[in-house]
Amino acid sequence: MATLLYVEASPRKERSASIEVAKAFLDAYRQSNPEDSVDVLDLWAADLPEVDGAILDAKYRILHGQQHTGEEAAAWQTIVNWTDRFKQADHYLFSLPMWNFGIPYKLKHFVDVIVQPGLTFTVMEDGQYQGLVEGKAVAIYARGGAYGEGTGAEAYDQQKPYLTNILGFMGITDVTSILVEPTLADAEQVGLTRRKAVEHAKEVALNWG
Repeated sequence: MATLLYVEASPRKERSASIEVAKAFLDAYRQSNPEDSVDVLDLWAADLPEVDGAILDAKYRILHGQQHTGEEAAAWQTIVNWTDRFKQADHYLFSLPMWNFGIPYKLKHFVDVIVQPGLTFTVMEDGQYQGLVEGKAVAIYARGGAYGEGTGAEAYDQQKPYLTNILGFMGITDVTSILVEPTLADAEQVGLTRRKAVEHAKEVALNWG
């Protein structure tokens, strides 16, 4: 039995295109993998720690090969708890809208919590980085405009490249992307866009896991 961690990054819930497609993926995934468990992480309901104070001090002690103080060790444990939850998954599903060409700040906060030395990446003796997380991921990207290949607006997309790069940095290099774009168009086009993305997500889920 495997565990799928679903990270939900939109606050729009029932109005969200990315969540609609993610739910279609999850329904098909559960159908195809009935023994697997799904851990749902709604970033808008999560109590993520602030990455400051003792947590930052603890991080830099790790980077410099030093021991934590008692206060730093206690603060760092909150980071360990979140990275443990992330790393315990075998597969990953992300759903996220594009905000100002990038990702929502709640997802960026989550990234800043879990991308940590000794937990999700390490620095090798030659100075190169090595990811410590295994697994594969599906990422569902909703965007008001069209920024995919061939649109001429690819350079504005700081959403998909960022998430792909940060996942790869942690070691997750097998990432399937599902685009829901454009979501700001006439109703007929938006409806067609969503339906196509839903069918794509179902197809991926039934053959993935």
